Amino acid sequence: MTKVASVGDVPSGAGKVVQAGNTALALFNIGGKFYALDNRCARVGGPLGQGKVEGTRVTCPWHGSIFDVTTGAVVGPPARRPVATFRVKVEGNEVFVELPG
Repeated sequence: MTKVASVGDVPSGAGKVVQAGNTALALFNIGGKFYALDNRCARVGGPLGQGKVEGTRVTCPWHGSIFDVTTGAVVGPPARRPVATFRVKVEGNEVFVELPG
């Protein structure tokens, strides 16, 4: 597990781009529960952590693809492939993400 943020770094209902080693992740706080996705939109790599969050959905700021923050699934085109999700753990005030391998 890699520490990527403090709980206060990401307000509820928002997202933020964070680094876990060499990997850029989109970290979201949805009602106090944290989710991490690959920061690169499946269409052409737009920064999902900078997208607009509505409920459990984030809209890519580049081309408008919409993803479910909780599953990485595409819920609105033009993207066709989901984005990777990563396990998140909160310990005290620190947010950790588990990267594969």
